[in-house]
Amino acid sequence: MTAPADLTPLAEAVECEFMHSYESQAPGPAYTDLGIATTRIGGGVALAMRNDPSGGYWNKALGFGTTEPFTVQTLDRVLDFYREQGVDQAVLQLVPSVLPAGFDEVAAARGLEAGSTWVKLAARPGDVAVAQTRLRVAPVPAAEARRWADVLLTGFGMPTGGLTDMLAATVGQPAWRPYAAWDDGELVAGGNLFLHGEAASLNAAATATGHRGLGAQSALIAARARAAAEAGCRWLFAETGKPAPGQQNPSLNNMRRAGLVPLYERRNWVWRATA
Repeated sequence: MTAPADLTPLAEAVECEFMHSYESQAPGPAYTDLGIATTRIGGGVALAMRNDPSGGYWNKALGFGTTEPFTVQTLDRVLDFYREQGVDQAVLQLVPSVLPAGFDEVAAARGLEAGSTWVKLAARPGDVAVAQTRLRVAPVPAAEARRWADVLLTGFGMPTGGLTDMLAATVGQPAWRPYAAWDDGELVAGGNLFLHGEAASLNAAATATGHRGLGAQSALIAARARAAAEAGCRWLFAETGKPAPGQQNPSLNNMRRAGLVPLYERRNWVWRATA
C-alpha cells in the first residue's frame, strides 16, 4: 500500500468535501433553520451551524495544510468566521504534520484546547473483505430516505428534524451512494458513501438498537466498497474515534476487520466562544 504520507492529501480532501456537501447542499428550509454557513479558507473548509441541535458536531473546520501551508493567519481567519457566525464552539480537525511551529502556544493564546483523537484509515476498494449477513443490503430508495436518515441520527444520539432533511437530501445525489440494511422489510441500519475523483469515503454509519450484532455494518462496508470500485475509485477512506486505553470502538473494529488500515491519527482542537 502507498505510504501514509502520500495518501494524506487525498484522505483529507475527500472528508473535507463530503462534510462540505452535507451542509452546503442542505435543502433551503433546513439550511435556514439550522443556521448553516460555509466558506473555503486556505485550502480547507469551515462549516458553521448556528442552531446545531446536536450540540456542536456540525461546526467544524478541516482539510487544511495539504494544498497550501496551514499558517497562523489561516487559523485566525477560521476563528474569525466562527465569531461572525455566532456559534458557541467549533472543532478544528488538523493533521499533526501540517501544524506550524509552536502551535501549542498559538492554540493556547486563542483558547483552543486539545480534544479527542480520530484515526484515519484506508484500503483499496477491491481489498475490502466480503461479509455475510441475513439482512438485505441495498441502495436507499427515495421513499425511505427519511427513515434511513433517522436511523443514522438516532444511532449517533442526534435529534431528528432539520438534520433528517440534511442527510436525506444526499439520496439520489450523483456524488453520494447511501446504503441500508433491512430486517424483514424494516430499515434497521445504514451508511453513506461519498465519491470524489479517485477517492471514496465511508461515513455516517449506524445500526438501530435491537438489531446490532447481525453483521449489518460489515455488510454495509463491503457493499459500499463494491460501489466505490464500480465508480472507478482507487482508494477508500474512513475515520473514527480512537478508543481510550482499555476500551473498544466497534466502528474501528469493523473497519479493521474489513481490511481498512490505519494511516494516521488526528487531533480535534476545540474552540469555544468567550463572552
